[in-house]
Amino acid sequence: MHRVVITGQGTFNPLGKSVAETWKAFQEGHCAIAPVDIDGVERLSIKIGGQIKDYNPEDHFNRQELALYDRYTQFALFAASEAIEQSGLDFSNDLALHTGVVIGTAAGGLNTLDESYKQVYQEKKNRVHPLVVPKLMNNAAASIVSMKYNLQGPTYSIATACASSNHAIGSAYQLIQTGGATCMIAGGSECMICFGGIKVWEALRVMSSNTCRPFSRNRKGMIMGEGAALFVLEEYESARNRGADILAEIIGFSMTSDAKDIVVLSMDGPKRAMENAISNAKVNREEVDYINAHGTGTVVNDRVETAVIKQVFGERAKELMVSSTKSMHGHLIGGTGAIELLACTLALQKGVIAPTVNYEEFDPECDLNVVPNEAQEAKVRVSISNAFAFGGLNAVLVLKRT
Repeated sequence: MHRVVITGQGTFNPLGKSVAETWKAFQEGHCAIAPVDIDGVERLSIKIGGQIKDYNPEDHFNRQELALYDRYTQFALFAASEAIEQSGLDFSNDLALHTGVVIGTAAGGLNTLDESYKQVYQEKKNRVHPLVVPKLMNNAAASIVSMKYNLQGPTYSIATACASSNHAIGSAYQLIQTGGATCMIAGGSECMICFGGIKVWEALRVMSSNTCRPFSRNRKGMIMGEGAALFVLEEYESARNRGADILAEIIGFSMTSDAKDIVVLSMDGPKRAMENAISNAKVNREEVDYINAHGTGTVVNDRVETAVIKQVFGERAKELMVSSTKSMHGHLIGGTGAIELLACTLALQKGVIAPTVNYEEFDPECDLNVVPNEAQEAKVRVSISNAFAFGGLNAVLVLKRT
């Protein structure tokens, strides 16, 4: 089995339009949750989110590209560009034949779908743009990234709700492990901040009307976010031989299904996912120093995840640092795990633990070190990223310094 390392990372999200900006926001505990600027906002009950501000697509893409690139595809292209540039890889040779793209997204081109429905049903138009289908499909971002960089290896999208990014990164990891690819571009992208996207989430009654407060007793729910993060995953020997700067090594991955409820998190599925990922990584639980929690800011999720961590780690749970960066950037649904993995690489690279901001009141059922409000410094050997999705789908990644 081949070892798999990360040699590039890129992002475009509410906290920053690059990894450097995002890391700085993590370190400063900056919260990007603010009033959203979208058509029809006056008809929404929830009027806030983690929206990317000061962004004009026309400044970056020409008319032909905009006809084909939904907002979520645009974000993925920005993230891919930064990640590939950092990796230093050249795909003008045979490496392109052995490099693919896996991008997680729950909704794909939802902005395009929302706008097309508006044109047909509200504005009574009889036609929509001929490229609506390729623009809105879930694999659009993965396909466009592969075309831009001539990547001809395994390329596809994964849609597993909030676990999509972790499933995508884990699948890419397994492809390289088993020799199915030499290099993969993997991560997630999502943009559900549009009228229809927020309206349907309002109906679930899991949204907060003020801010996101994971693990805080006075929390009111989750907040929608948008953005993308992609990573260059590479076979270790190949990366070492070319003198690449290795950011982290992926050493474990696991995915499980609760098989119980479509929306309510169970104990068993997440517990097995965490235990299997640690076993797959072949590390002792005492070596794990940081967990980036799924931490949505809903009562059920926060309390169940806390209980799971305590079951998996026992007394060791008290020593762990466990934070939710959704408190800063919101919940990017299919893209969220990829943004959160940046908190794991920050911990491994810089020894800085991104905080859980907006934390106000201690919850005795969430009695872990949730890194409240301010970043903490610590030497991190191994970090874990949790993703627990609607549908009862769980995906856990384990990373270490190399």
